[in-house]
Amino acid sequence: MEAKRTLGRYELVTELGKGAMGTVYKAHDPLLDRTIAIKTINISGETPEVAEYEARFYQEAKVAGRLNHRNIITVHDVATSDGTPYLAMELLEGYELGRLLGSGQPLPLAHALDIAAQVADGLAYAHTNGVVHRDIKPANIMVTPDGLVKIADFGIARMRSAERGGEYAPVLGSPRYMSPEQVLRKRAEQRSDIFSLGVVLYEMLTGSPPFTGADLNAIIFQIVNLVPPAPSAVCADIPEMVDFIVAKALAKLPDDRYTDAQELAEDLRQCRKQLGTPAPLSSLDIFKPSVTRLDPYAATPLLAQSYPDARRRDHQRAVGQAESSLGLAKDFDSFSATARLALHTGVADEFAELVKKPPAVEADTMPVYGTLVREQSSPRLMPAAARTGTWERRDKLLFGASVAVALVIAVLIVIV
Repeated sequence: MEAKRTLGRYELVTELGKGAMGTVYKAHDPLLDRTIAIKTINISGETPEVAEYEARFYQEAKVAGRLNHRNIITVHDVATSDGTPYLAMELLEGYELGRLLGSGQPLPLAHALDIAAQVADGLAYAHTNGVVHRDIKPANIMVTPDGLVKIADFGIARMRSAERGGEYAPVLGSPRYMSPEQVLRKRAEQRSDIFSLGVVLYEMLTGSPPFTGADLNAIIFQIVNLVPPAPSAVCADIPEMVDFIVAKALAKLPDDRYTDAQELAEDLRQCRKQLGTPAPLSSLDIFKPSVTRLDPYAATPLLAQSYPDARRRDHQRAVGQAESSLGLAKDFDSFSATARLALHTGVADEFAELVKKPPAVEADTMPVYGTLVREQSSPRLMPAAARTGTWERRDKLLFGASVAVALVIAVLIVIV
């Protein structure tokens, strides 16, 4: 039996993803009997001062662990196992926002505003508690099918910020979503998170980020100098108020941006209210199952209705044949069949007397023993014997041959 992989007291179940910072695992906490996510932190090669870096990791992780908000992923534990620092956090069933934007198509306007407003709520709470994220990007935003949005990697991003290193140290993190002050190696404050959220909002609205240089230097130049076109210039159905919100969030100078994230969240929700009630986030294609699932309640309205026992066509046919009480074919349940039966049973003369001649010959009459009678079904022609009332020579020969054969068979039976 293969031994279970463990990290501290946690049992690693499967690998969920891997990035520059480390690896994320689905794990089980045997002490509390719950499923969690474990994120390891790769510190090798990050800086020569490994001990200082690890101490900073614990400090920032503890700060993130104190954040308790519905729009922030909860950190349960922080520890080190065999020299590997890791975070134990809640496991979410959903997708990174980057997966929703992977097709390059914009999200529905109401959904984009709703996601941005929830991220702004989480940032407002963190900023109130003195924590700045510094790496807001689609990969750090989780979206669940029930519409809940959560921010990941609080605290870890602070260690990757440009605060450490000299003037010529490389820019770490995700430059495309960084604020101008971050790429210029200035101190990042809460308005830096607002700028990054503005970049994410722009990408949700248009399908592409506002700064898309061919290399790092081009991206940095655009972030510092370029004012991107208004979202409505890319997608015509975006209202002017959304253009105003994005422009204010993406202002180059921090003082020109929103004062705090809560103000941004209020503007986003005010704009969203004017759009009416949108479909839930679960209606997005990424949340739809690839295989159609059986809905046990889908047939309830149909089963509640009453239906006839037979098809309408069958019912009409039964009504049309109501005169056939025994369900016989017309050939055996008609007036002409009765006449033939009377002929072969020797009561043809009596049957003819019972039939009265109608006052006039009609299209639906027929001759029976010299008398015109009304046909009750389809017109029939009577045999020749019915018209003459006598047997022909052929009939007599057949009758005689039949009697002779019967006599021969009887004699043979007696002799044997």
